[in-house]
Amino acid sequence: MPVGGAEEKIRDTEILRHFVELSGGDGARIVVIPTASRAKETGESYLSLFRGLGASDGSVLPIESRADCSRKEWIREIESADGVFLTGGNQLRLSTTIGGTPVAFALRRMNRRGMVVAGTSAGAAFMSEHMIAFGEEGASPRADMVTLAPGLGLLDNVIIDQHFRERDRLGRLLAALAFNPNGIGVGLDEDTAAVIGPDNVLRVLGSGAITIVDPADLEFSSMDSAQEHSPVCLIGIKIHVLIADSTFDLTTRVAAPPPHL
Repeated sequence: MPVGGAEEKIRDTEILRHFVELSGGDGARIVVIPTASRAKETGESYLSLFRGLGASDGSVLPIESRADCSRKEWIREIESADGVFLTGGNQLRLSTTIGGTPVAFALRRMNRRGMVVAGTSAGAAFMSEHMIAFGEEGASPRADMVTLAPGLGLLDNVIIDQHFRERDRLGRLLAALAFNPNGIGVGLDEDTAAVIGPDNVLRVLGSGAITIVDPADLEFSSMDSAQEHSPVCLIGIKIHVLIADSTFDLTTRVAAPPPHL
């Protein structure tokens, strides 16, 4: 359940409430991993929110080093959780600290067994197999616009970007896909989440939109010959803009509008 960042925490807490419900509702045990953030209070703040929404138990794992990721008691915390929440901050802190460690393997293993994993902002970006580490703003893709790094790998062939509309990130998502047009781009607006179930169908939740960039029918890309700082030519890209209750099948690549429209 990747979230685009800046999810509502006071009035309509639809996204955070849905995460708790997916994790089991009343009685759910939530683990918060605030590694991406440098603010010491981040983990406890989210855990308090989740308890207020019905979670009965939980813990914060303040992972700050790769050595922390081998602590057996923290691995057991993940293995006994109903849901894990990755906070926002810097996704490179997540990938360099957690990537390839026992914590990463536990998250992947337990997610395959049905444990819900959610992440907001940097936490959302980290879920991808190929993660956007950083990049520039703008609507048009350029050859040197984005830098990719390995992510957690919960989502194969999907690249996630967040704060999408608010920070004008269409260009860097297009540039990321131009390097290897095999994947699907998912651009998450703020206060918007992609709920992805075992059927590999993405459902939109929240007040914003999700932009799906599908390069399956790409006819031409100039990425291989584009000079530094130059725009990239892409022909045949398909783009969907999905609002709440819209769906996108990540297997068949078919989008559908909300049932009530």
